[in-house]
Amino acid sequence: SLSKLQLKTGDLDPRLFSRLRHLQNLDLSDNLLDKFPNSLTLPDLRVLNCNNNKLEDVTALKQFPLLEELTYENNVYLTLNDDYKVMFLLQNLRRLNGKDITKLANHVRRVNSRKLTSKVTAHWEKFFRDQLPEKYTAEQVKSIRKKFLKSVQTNVVCGPSSLSEFTRWRVKMIAEEFLACSLGVELNSDTEPEEKRDENEEESTESPREAGEDVAQVGDFSSYISNVTVTPSKRKRSHSKASSGNKRSKSQASTEEEAEDVSAEPLHFLQCHSKGNSREDFKTQLWSCVFEPVLDSGARKDPIVSSSRTVATCGGESVCLIDCETGTVLKKYKVATEEFFSVAWTTLTMVISDSGKKSHNILAAAGRRGIVKLIHVAADFCYGEIKAHKKPIATVCFSPTQETHLFTASYDKRIALWDIGIPDGDYNFKASQLLVLETASIPLRIALVPTCPEQYLLAGCEDGCFAWNIQLDKGQKSRPFEAIFQFPDEESVTTSHRVDGLAFLNDDVVVSKSSKPGCIYLWSWSRSFDAKGKGCQRTISAVILAELEWSTTDMSYLTLSTCPAKEYVFCGDEQGSVWMYNLSSHTPAWGSAKGKRSERRIPPTQILKWPELRVNGEQPPEILVNNVVADAAFTYLVVLTSVNITAIWKKS
Repeated sequence: SLSKLQLKTGDLDPRLFSRLRHLQNLDLSDNLLDKFPNSLTLPDLRVLNCNNNKLEDVTALKQFPLLEELTYENNVYLTLNDDYKVMFLLQNLRRLNGKDITKLANHVRRVNSRKLTSKVTAHWEKFFRDQLPEKYTAEQVKSIRKKFLKSVQTNVVCGPSSLSEFTRWRVKMIAEEFLACSLGVELNSDTEPEEKRDENEEESTESPREAGEDVAQVGDFSSYISNVTVTPSKRKRSHSKASSGNKRSKSQASTEEEAEDVSAEPLHFLQCHSKGNSREDFKTQLWSCVFEPVLDSGARKDPIVSSSRTVATCGGESVCLIDCETGTVLKKYKVATEEFFSVAWTTLTMVISDSGKKSHNILAAAGRRGIVKLIHVAADFCYGEIKAHKKPIATVCFSPTQETHLFTASYDKRIALWDIGIPDGDYNFKASQLLVLETASIPLRIALVPTCPEQYLLAGCEDGCFAWNIQLDKGQKSRPFEAIFQFPDEESVTTSHRVDGLAFLNDDVVVSKSSKPGCIYLWSWSRSFDAKGKGCQRTISAVILAELEWSTTDMSYLTLSTCPAKEYVFCGDEQGSVWMYNLSSHTPAWGSAKGKRSERRIPPTQILKWPELRVNGEQPPEILVNNVVADAAFTYLVVLTSVNITAIWKKS
């Protein structure tokens, strides 16, 4: 027993342990181990206890081939994927974390391996075999090996998404063995390092310590709507990227002038925010969704595109984390007395062990109760809350430059800036209020100015669009707005209108939607704000660059979003459709100092029509699109509706 000795990884000296040839039972619980050294040997080890450590990887345990019982509970960075890895690596393992895993382990080692081997072989035969000439050089083999390993890990899918990391790990192993056997390629012969993937930071499951046999019950989240009929009929795409011959169901384009057909297909329709998990709930409104940031370690990163495919959504009493490719609800957080309106991500550098700091994604969620919940997603832990306002919080956002700075906009007509602090190893943290911005009406949307995110904040409110100076060195903690923007009205100009959509298209161009039916404005932040000069003038005319043609509805709170990297604007309407505008051909003209206003309204590049969706044989009631958001690379489009349906589209 070496329990409770504050042992770190470096304290496990291989020279000492390799002499313990007959040691059978080792207790290393309640220490500070973050990994196992690879050469402890211990050839006769049968029972190992690693509870209450800080382990991040399990693959080094393969050095104990006779291990029969293993426990590593309360290592928060280990997930269900790690359970499956040890079941495969340790052929004699019978008990894991106190449970008999004999039956499941046999399935993992045999049935699962057979399925994956068959799929890997089929993938090679279909897409790669013909790429290799009869007489091939070592360089050609090296090139095709690299392509094959990347392709096979991306496209070979088996089992639930919560096990996708384990599946990729096994697929790579099987693919390398296949190449070694069929082409005589030595394992790991590629001298170029593979793209490193932090195995521990991939998707964790709903309950990391549940026994593996419960995986089949992922559907308990009522993620898919039951008995759905969808037109276009192709609801799920083929997982093969190479099958370019597939015809995809294309949505209708709204104009004949478009330069391109974006061609997106409906991938999933999810009903995962139901009150009490009821399948009959088509009333819960869904409000906010944000894609998870990609960590340097590659956490949850899509293997093909350089952006995340994991999105956080909120509505009703729950916040969900969804894998857009598979449509799997990875995690779900519930607060029975809450109605969530907004979610936001930040990445904090936290000390997780004495071995050093590490980046972790933190999710903030807020709503009707005026409380911000702080969730460490990888650890499945809501570690704290901030009682930010006495009235509901409409929206939240983090500063892009100060990772602990969170803005909360509330129905109490205030926007507060908080420093949420960085939690220590025991999740103790201290939050403090840094600033209060007074608004004349309820703030609905907020956006930090990209060129000076520590200096200016814009807000779309119930009664206009306002700007504040948010510099913290000014001393004044409570501040009135610095400017209010005027926009064209039916006959003249007005400052008094509900601004329920607000986002930056690039460093300067603001996109805002007001209560004027059928119109979305694009305007220049710098040219508008510079006109203010040094005087005290608080009313400024927005320098309009263009108007976007949109629905003629007078329905409010159907918000817009942008994809700056692709220069797109998205906005849903009152009929379940998504209006998409590709503005890349317009932005160069707007960027010049004397950029002229576009003479006519710019029509949408494409309108994605809501498919004919039948639930239990009936069409859902009136469908409003409350929000629509794309990932940074515009691979996925997540559509949140007023009828408790999250629709995920994928760009073809």
